Amino acid sequence: MRKAAILAGAALTLSHAAMAEIAVSGNDNKRALINGVNSVVRDAKPDTLAVIEFGQGEPRLLGEVQAPHSVVGPPNSIALTPDESLALATSAEKIDPADASKVVPDSRVSVVDLKASPPKVVEVLEVGAGPSGIAINPAGTLALVANRNAGTVSVLRIAGGRVSVTSTVPIGAATTGVSAVAFTPDGMHALVTRDNDSIVSVLHIAGDAVTKLDRDITVGLRPYSVSVSPAGWAVVGNVGRSVNNTGDVDTVSLVDVSREPFRTVDTVSAGPTPEGVLASPDGVHAVVVVHNGSSRAAGDPLRGRALVKLLKVENGRLRVVAEASAGDWVQGMAFSRDGRTLRIPEQVGT
Repeated sequence: MRKAAILAGAALTLSHAAMAEIAVSGNDNKRALINGVNSVVRDAKPDTLAVIEFGQGEPRLLGEVQAPHSVVGPPNSIALTPDESLALATSAEKIDPADASKVVPDSRVSVVDLKASPPKVVEVLEVGAGPSGIAINPAGTLALVANRNAGTVSVLRIAGGRVSVTSTVPIGAATTGVSAVAFTPDGMHALVTRDNDSIVSVLHIAGDAVTKLDRDITVGLRPYSVSVSPAGWAVVGNVGRSVNNTGDVDTVSLVDVSREPFRTVDTVSAGPTPEGVLASPDGVHAVVVVHNGSSRAAGDPLRGRALVKLLKVENGRLRVVAEASAGDWVQGMAFSRDGRTLRIPEQVGT
């Protein structure tokens, strides 16, 4: 079961046209989808993170390291520093030490040295309960972790190839459902989704100091994933009552973060459970991955193939301009640097 984060970077021995791109895929081996049920695997192999290079030819596996990871949570659970030196990966849950047939919230963030050959885990940090979404600021000096089972955001300092926890920002009650986080292009603010109370909180950032503003943004029902465009807007995936398997159409919201106060300016229908959203580097497009019942049992009348939909932002409005089938139970996705290629790992059957 996989989630992915990607950052394009230069291989200094190559020309600009031949620049390599590095992807990190998280593989949760303790979960399996069995006849539509997300089940715990007994005696599972350790979770791993796979480091993959995409160049002009076939993708190349640079290395695979053992590190705790979880398919549970939004697909924003891996982040890379801008210089491609480090990857940070959260682990929202782990096998219950008292009962191997169950899982409990984890509290770990793994730090992977991507410059090592092969890549290796160099630190494992303790944050809040159920760390899920993670983001790194454009300067590569600060990371934020959404602790889903704690109602908090952990602040991580990145310096000299090391990562350390500096503070914890209260967002709401433990039941708030703090899920994902994304920085604004200037790194001075961040958006935090709260899927259990259907709002997005705004953080102010000054150096290592992170504070929650008295400003919450109203979006759709149960905002889960979030992605910010370099053009000054954000998209939020609202998963609705997906936990109840209703099959109803859910939405994606467009938030203007180009000026304060940040606010929702548009919301469009996307399909059942739009769990993953991602803004394109081109500043005009975004994509949303829609579960569309693809994790349901065979024969379920609400079962369908997952969809990827291309969205376009024009004059402060959001519209769907294209869509394609994307397999079964897909979540993570990553644009190439030029925004012309989208890579989507399929969680079932890969």
